[in-house]
Amino acid sequence: MHLNTSLEPKVQPLTPELPTRITIASGDGIGREIMDATLSLLDAAGAQLEYEEIEIGKEVYLKGNSSGISPEAWEVLRRNSAFLKGPITTPQGGGYKSLNVTIRKAMGLYANVRPCQAYTPYVDSNFPEMDLVVVRENEEDLYAGIEHQQTTEVVQCLKLVSRPGCERIVRYAFEYARAYGRHKVTCMTKDNIMKHTDGLFHKVFDEVAQEYPDIQSEHYIIDIGAALLAARPEQFDVIVTLNLYGDIISDITAQVAGSVGLGGSANIGDTIAMFEAIHGSAPDIAGKGIANPSGLIHAACMMLTHVGQPRVAERVLNALLRTLEDGIHTADLYNEAYTRFRASTQEFTQAVIERLGQEPRKLKPAVLGDNAQPIEIKVKPYLAASKQLVGVDVFLDWSAGQRDPNELGQALERIAGKNLKLKMITNRGVKVYPNGFPETFCTDHWRCRFVSVDSRVKPLGNGMAITAPVSYDEVVALLQRLANEGLNFIKTENLYEINGERAYSLGQGE
Repeated sequence: MHLNTSLEPKVQPLTPELPTRITIASGDGIGREIMDATLSLLDAAGAQLEYEEIEIGKEVYLKGNSSGISPEAWEVLRRNSAFLKGPITTPQGGGYKSLNVTIRKAMGLYANVRPCQAYTPYVDSNFPEMDLVVVRENEEDLYAGIEHQQTTEVVQCLKLVSRPGCERIVRYAFEYARAYGRHKVTCMTKDNIMKHTDGLFHKVFDEVAQEYPDIQSEHYIIDIGAALLAARPEQFDVIVTLNLYGDIISDITAQVAGSVGLGGSANIGDTIAMFEAIHGSAPDIAGKGIANPSGLIHAACMMLTHVGQPRVAERVLNALLRTLEDGIHTADLYNEAYTRFRASTQEFTQAVIERLGQEPRKLKPAVLGDNAQPIEIKVKPYLAASKQLVGVDVFLDWSAGQRDPNELGQALERIAGKNLKLKMITNRGVKVYPNGFPETFCTDHWRCRFVSVDSRVKPLGNGMAITAPVSYDEVVALLQRLANEGLNFIKTENLYEINGERAYSLGQGE
């Protein structure tokens, strides 16, 4: 089979408006090859774009910049509303920060959007009807990156979830569904265990869903939801979830769809958006001219839609689908039954260019329409809440004797003072005092819950709430007494009632 390898544009621009300036970065490994291929295709399709290039990745890391991006590059990113990024390589060894996480958080890119579609039979997949989108919260959760080693034996990671963060990503998922003609949004959390963090996400989802009666909504616990994604992904449409879960399930969906190499990803903020392939830099094949540019092409089409050129994106996507149908595949997509020509990066790109203006004959054509425009999210204004301090959890590093919780509990009851009392001690979340079980394994990390001696409890919808207030002076005095007794407190967490409801979790067994 002979292919014309010239990558010169073949068509006139589809859009009359002035070009949109975007930032590009080729990155590392195969990045330059797939970026050149993608930009040639966009130019040929009539995209109205201007490019401003920055350097990121391995070489920047090795020049001494631990984040992989220079201060000058940040200024370029701020100037432009869209950023098309190639894959990067993070050098081995400690001290190097994730460039993706840094950009997402620094630029407020709160929504990660990963469409995932099967292209069977041209790309092997067991789920030919699969066509879903994962919308992942991108800034909070465990990826806030706040970790501490508190004792010799115990480390912690703080899971931060905010109401504005939840509302913004949930509302984005519903707006995305409406803009792209999708009919259902599924929320996935683990709120049967993490009742306050994941519980907040689920609660906000239910509240926002009521504003979109035209779109079906549902919720799954993340473990069964992930299992269903691996077994019956075709039952899902748009999925919205927290950061860590979204990271995991978006890779599950890409894998069961047939090829990680086809996936594109968008990271959306209020003023800037970043678009990238979901695969890595593949240094083992760099320079060989065999890399598949499809993932970055898909990302570029998401970018075109974001900057108001959805018709150009349709044109590119349909030409790509027609190329796959015609059996022109890069080596990673080789399929004995359907591959007619094993193409290099350049040959594959040229084949897509030659099919601009055509649509697939068997695969579902891409139809974005004029509704596929940038999505703007407005979060409801903050409402003031009543907040009352009702106790304190003091975390101790204590490994004296046989680590007997009864010994520690009796000592703390003496130290508590006249206005506070020790309510319980937990170890790794399980109550071990009073009335703990001798079989419970204990580390050197103890949570000691103190409340007012005048506390009474009343039944509330979310459990038992303490009603007697505690003063901050009492908490400070308690810590001083602990220090005087040589007890090493490593952390405190104030216990609050907010709007009359308990705003902290009970201990297991409390």
